[in-house]
Amino acid sequence: MGLTELPLRLGPERWPWAAALLAALALSGCAPKPPARWQEGGAPLVLPQARWERGSGRPIELSVDGQVTLDGELLLIVDRVGRVADEEAEPLAVLLPDGRLAGTDARSLGHLGWSNAAPPGSEQAWLRVAPDGRVTFYEPDGQRLPGGRWVGCEGPALRTCTLITHVLTLRQAERQPRSGVTVGIGIGIGF
Repeated sequence: MGLTELPLRLGPERWPWAAALLAALALSGCAPKPPARWQEGGAPLVLPQARWERGSGRPIELSVDGQVTLDGELLLIVDRVGRVADEEAEPLAVLLPDGRLAGTDARSLGHLGWSNAAPPGSEQAWLRVAPDGRVTFYEPDGQRLPGGRWVGCEGPALRTCTLITHVLTLRQAERQPRSGVTVGIGIGIGF
């Protein structure tokens, strides 16, 4: 599964956190330790029936049971206590009540507000989901890129859709090749 619908560029200023994330993934060859608070969960979430219309990309669906799918293929599972699991129901992350996103093997996966998210190692948001569902990605230079629109993420469900957008963006960043050249992904890269 290729993650290719999110506009994202990893310039030199984002390499340190991306390299740390990849190193942590490589070192965790054995079964990773579940995130902090995996058993009890973290921040409460609302699970709506929602859809992320991603412009030219195929839509991402969120069901009320927390399944996040693309064309019927399971991508993630999110629950009402902030836990995120992969397509095989293996632990990925827990959204803690203070907004930190705790990953496996004690990795930080960034920080989430109600409608914005920052990548690991940064205090600057890289994405926002507006109250009307519009998704905006922020380049390191401040340029704004449209990322489609969530439908069904009104009110308290907004944080859930922000979490899903952030986790899918992180997964895309993990899969990007690393080089001395900034990689422009742009809208139209498929999941």
